[in-house]
Amino acid sequence: MTGENLLWKYNPTGEARATATYIIRLNPPHNAMIKLNLLVAAFFFSALSALAQKPAIQVQKNVMVAMRDGVNLATDIYLPAGPVDRLPVILTRLPYNKDGSKSYGQYFAANGYAFVAQDTRGRYASEGVWHFVTDDGRDGADCAAWIARQPWSNGKIGMVGTSYAGGTQHAMALEKVPQLATVIAVDAVSNMGRQSMRNAGAFEMRFWNWIMLNAGRGSRATRDPGAAAALKELADRRFDYLPHLPLRPGATPLRLAPEYEEWLIDAMRHGADDAFWAQNNILANPARYKDMPVYLVGGWYDSWGGNTTANFVALSKTLKSDVYLIMGPWIHGGQGGHAHGQVEFGAEAAIADLLAWRREWFDHWLKGIDNSVGKSAWFASKIRLFVMGSGDGRKDAKGLLFHGGAWRNEREWPLARTRYTPYYLQADGTMSTTKPAATRASTTYESDPRHPVPTLGGNISSGDGLMVPGAWDQRGGDKFWNWTKPVPLSARNDVVVFQTEPLTRDLEVTGEIEVKLWASSSALDTDFTAKLIDVYPASADWPGGFDLNLEDGIVRARFRDSLAAEKLMEPGKVYPFTIKLYPTSNVFKKGHRIRVDIASSNFPRFDVNPNTGEPLARHRRLVVATNTIYHDAPHPSHIVLPVIP
Repeated sequence: MTGENLLWKYNPTGEARATATYIIRLNPPHNAMIKLNLLVAAFFFSALSALAQKPAIQVQKNVMVAMRDGVNLATDIYLPAGPVDRLPVILTRLPYNKDGSKSYGQYFAANGYAFVAQDTRGRYASEGVWHFVTDDGRDGADCAAWIARQPWSNGKIGMVGTSYAGGTQHAMALEKVPQLATVIAVDAVSNMGRQSMRNAGAFEMRFWNWIMLNAGRGSRATRDPGAAAALKELADRRFDYLPHLPLRPGATPLRLAPEYEEWLIDAMRHGADDAFWAQNNILANPARYKDMPVYLVGGWYDSWGGNTTANFVALSKTLKSDVYLIMGPWIHGGQGGHAHGQVEFGAEAAIADLLAWRREWFDHWLKGIDNSVGKSAWFASKIRLFVMGSGDGRKDAKGLLFHGGAWRNEREWPLARTRYTPYYLQADGTMSTTKPAATRASTTYESDPRHPVPTLGGNISSGDGLMVPGAWDQRGGDKFWNWTKPVPLSARNDVVVFQTEPLTRDLEVTGEIEVKLWASSSALDTDFTAKLIDVYPASADWPGGFDLNLEDGIVRARFRDSLAAEKLMEPGKVYPFTIKLYPTSNVFKKGHRIRVDIASSNFPRFDVNPNTGEPLARHRRLVVATNTIYHDAPHPSHIVLPVIP
């Protein structure tokens, strides 16, 4: 075999192509040589194909970039091979180790971009002291200014990242960083005092879990082997610490990572939505946000889902630039999947190629390419929603409920055609659109903080063993450490169930959801929770039916009037409460029931209220609260459902 004209080409679009011409000369008597020649030819073509899939790039690791206060942040740079013209830049800033961004770097560098990944302050290879998001506006601005001075940068930056790395995008946008041209903020940290870290005054325990894990992963403290070992043991034994909350300064090995201990204690004690949570508060002043194309990505089962839709409303009214929103049936960071929890939504629910999907957006806004953005596929409309629930409810080959669903493009959020429909809680446990007629009707139950209602799925991130996210039958099982037996939550005396009769037609609910509740308590302070459930009837595949959780919410009684100030209750006095659930889009099919569960805990989704009225996260006592839900004519407790005709 003779090889001639072998040529490797790297073109400006970033696609690598190998072109080769081979002349194979065969002598009929030499069959063995023929086979060898063919094998060698096959090897060369296979090697060329592999190279074509992975064109060479160049990487610079741990470049230390100085911030304005002299702290240096570790930064990796991915560039196309060979001489590099000035390129648009894709940036990610994250606390989870920039080495994990390698696939991003390789992909974007191979497709005509410079890619930059940076460890945030105090994390992994970066210097400084970590604080939750609060340094990321200024640090992001300094990083962007440095990028603009580099010979490989054209000064235009787009950002990628999920969760905390989505929050660093919002932080830079609120800083109005000049070089920032667009963001794709996925499940991003924002509005932390509203419905995320503090949720109507309650603390979301996923951040307790996040600190317990990340204080021993990439923190300054872990540079000392002894401290690293102690913090790992703390993380491994974190379940043993749960019964002994609240956390107190210096009382656990978390003191070895002082900035993490300080933040967590402050966050658990700080219930009001005020200056403590000001960073990344987009809703308070959306005009602070830089005017540029923004793509907001969220999920119906994501922990930041309510803030994602709220941010879209605020920014689309404020910015002149295009603001896009996509909401899928996803858990946190689950855009590439289509089964979440115990439920299958159908293959079309997933974004099959997340990198190509992001590249399409960046090609349009950073390179000026006329592509599908604003025209077709995922970018045909500024709002793209996955409407869950059009499946047949069978049990699939993996044992999952096939709930199904379909994508739909919309023009506004909330939908203009919404019919906000109250479903009233009735004395007999039913729920209907008819107001209760009784002059006095109520249901009383006891809330014991030593035995809280367990969390079974829902809008969760950073669960990591503590909680399981997504859609689940509301029955116990081995996935749930604090409710292991197959007993439905509806069997508990501290869960009050209200449900409709079986529906006579399909009913779509898409939008924001609130529960209006009248209640009293024997306690100075307590919690009220609500959960929306799609109740499947019994079937051959599901003989006991399937109680599918959709969304949930909570209100801490002392914050019933305002998220900005506390006000304890007067025992026995009836108060109105509003419980804000996360948004959803779901078709309740004919024969199903719509159900609302009312309780006073949802643990470990939210911290447990001790019912004592003591200062937040400083209590020493636990008491049983006797709580009463009113559902009569003077107190017509109800859920407001956004029904779509």
